[in-house]
Formats: sequence, C-alpha cells, structure tokens
Amino acid sequence: MEIKEIYSLYKAHPSITTDSRNCSENSIFFAMKGVSFNGNEYAQKAIENGCSYAFVDEKQYANGTNILYVEDCLSTLQQLAKFHRLTLGTKIIGITGTNGKTTTKELVSAVLQRKYSTLYTQGNFNNHLGVPLTLLRLTSEHEIAVVEMGANHPGEIRELVEIVRPNYGIITNIGKAHLEGFGSFEGVVKTKAALYEFLRETNGEIFINYDNEILQSISSGIKAFKFGKNSNYDVVADIYSSDPFLSVEWHDKIIQTHLIGAYNFENVMAAIAVGRKMGISDDEIVAAIEAYEPTNNRSQFKDSGRNQLIIDAYNANPTSMNASLHNFLQMNKPNKIVILGDMKELGADSMKEHVAIAELLEKSDLKDVFLVGPCFMESTDQFHRFETTDELIDWLRLNPINNSNLLIKGSNSMHLTKVVDLL
Repeated sequence: MEIKEIYSLYKAHPSITTDSRNCSENSIFFAMKGVSFNGNEYAQKAIENGCSYAFVDEKQYANGTNILYVEDCLSTLQQLAKFHRLTLGTKIIGITGTNGKTTTKELVSAVLQRKYSTLYTQGNFNNHLGVPLTLLRLTSEHEIAVVEMGANHPGEIRELVEIVRPNYGIITNIGKAHLEGFGSFEGVVKTKAALYEFLRETNGEIFINYDNEILQSISSGIKAFKFGKNSNYDVVADIYSSDPFLSVEWHDKIIQTHLIGAYNFENVMAAIAVGRKMGISDDEIVAAIEAYEPTNNRSQFKDSGRNQLIIDAYNANPTSMNASLHNFLQMNKPNKIVILGDMKELGADSMKEHVAIAELLEKSDLKDVFLVGPCFMESTDQFHRFETTDELIDWLRLNPINNSNLLIKGSNSMHLTKVVDLL
C-alpha cells in the first residue's frame, strides 16, 4: 500500500497500537517483532479486541479486508509518522543527550504548557518505536511538540531526526553510556551530533549550554540560543544551592526546584532558555519549574520516616554515576550511605569504569557502601557486595538501616527500587 492510502485510514482511525491487548475502538494495530514475540500472530486478536484495521508484514496473516499486508510494519509506522508530522507542520523541539533527556523534556514541556498546547514524549518512549508513536499522537490542536530521542548504537539519532524533522534541538550533554553499542566515546559524540547536523542542514536552531566544551565544539554554523554562566549568553544563571534540592539564581529570582543535585542545573537552564525564546513570561517560567516534581526514580527525594533517600535508579553510566556521587559526597548530611548497582552496556570498558567508581568511594568518608551486581563484585572487596538485588534485600531485612541519608543509583535492570520499601 502507498503511504497516502495508509494515511487516509489513519485519519479516520487516529489511534495507533502495537499491543493487541490494548485496542481502543476504531484503532489501528501494527504488528511488531521482537526476539521472543511475533506481533503478526496477534493481528486477528487485535481486530477482535476493537481495532478497525491491522497491518502485518507476513502475508499468511493478511486477509485483504481489515488485516492488511505491508513489507515492513516498523518502517511503515515510521513513514506514517513522518508523513503525519510534515502534513501538520507543528513546531518541534527535539531532545537527545547522554544524561538528563527525560528530566529536560519534562521541564521544557512544563514551561511550554504555561502558554501553548503542548505534546511531549510520555515516559521514555524515545526509541525507533516510541518516537513514531509519539508523533502519531499529534493533532492540529497542538501548537508545539517536545520529542525525546535516545540511542544505543551508531547512527540511531540520525534515523530518528529524519522522522521527527525538528525545528529546534537540545543536546543535554555527551558522556559515557552504551559504549558496548557505540564502540567508543567518539562514537557517542558522532551519533548525538546528528541532531546538530540536521539542524545545520535545515537552518534550524539549537538551545545550547555554551559552557559545555564538547557541545560548543560541534555547534559551529548553527543558529544558537546560548545559556550558561557567562554574562554574554542569552540566558545567564548560576547554582544558588544544591543541598539536597537544587535552587537556581536567575536575574533577581531564586528558583527552588524539587530536583536533587547540581547536575540538574543544565536541565533547568534549558527549560528557562526555551521559555524565554518562546515568549513565556519570567514569572510563568519560574512557576512551572518550581511546580515540577519528579516521579520516575530520577533524582527523586523520599523521606521514609526512618531515612532520607535520593532515588536515582532509573539509569546509570559512568558520567551520571560520577555526577550523582560527587553531588552526594558534597552534601552536608550525617550518616551518608550509598547503594550502587552495576552500570550496563559498557563493553570492554566495563571493569575499568566500575573500578574507578570503587576507587572514588574508597577515598570518601561515607558511613557505609553497598555494591550490587557482578561488575561491582569484581571491582573491590572493601565494601558490602552482593551479586543480586535480592541478596541485598535479604541482608537489609536482617540488618535494618535507620537515621541515615542514602543515595540509590544503578542501571534500571538492577531493580534497585525494590530496596526502597525496606529503607
């Protein structure tokens, strides 16, 4: 089928699903494939559950009426999203980076919603499937969209920006993450820089932390709205305090956030910059940032009644781990304890990076250290070490922690959030 034919079906049935169990009335199902599943097998079930149409890419599942064959369902979904995005012409801000993407997306969206009807990426729907699904939620009523884009292998950001076609871009930072997929730090830089390259080619504009030397070095030739601590920038601010909540000094204002850590300063600055560029009043920018509260295990604070917790366990890589640790070590709090889980997808650099974290901890004055995962198990024998989070849970049940300040940080797959109820 031609993409225009598919788009006509979509316009009549503008709800898209890839889950046959989640089929609203008059929606369209796209069959996706994974290592352990084949969505084609569930196309008929999607129709039975309420979908008006289903697209499959294996001919034996098509019936020519409401279950239709296309060569590749994922590619078709992406083409449909791009066609829809170009048809509407909505202004889009694309966001990528090693750390801070989701927090920046949330803050920027919170600010924009003070003036505009804003669509933004839900959760972490930031990959080859989540990005087109986000774009297909766009309607003519949306005045602007904020689309988060993630990557774990070379060239992925370029693929996504060709679908999103952003007018503006933000790279939060470029650090060490997914090194196993990228091959090297240089590979990370090249992949993330694709957002800048696209905006350079299309005469777009970037919001850039101009104090970041890596970002500055790859930004030449692009129209830039600069933010940072230098008085020559478009937006100038500084950290007022971060013990534990970040507060930012901007003009004559102190913005008191619900975010933990000085490393969130750049994310707040990006939101201020977007707000100023888009004509939102200073008071509304401040109010939006101060009202935002993280609820996704990213720099989240919790007072359990027994302990005070900083829960930053959604993701971890050497860059974010170091930032979290340095911020925690600088806090003027008693009885500080860290619970750290393995950093995943680091490839050949994995052992070196885990050892570096252990060496940093050995020099600290922390009350206690708990390390979880096979990589940390091999990095040092100085601290409490556990192969799995379940082993740590068993230990905590027998040895409860009280009256302490804790940082919980690790890759999401380590499931460290399971220890929160014991603390």
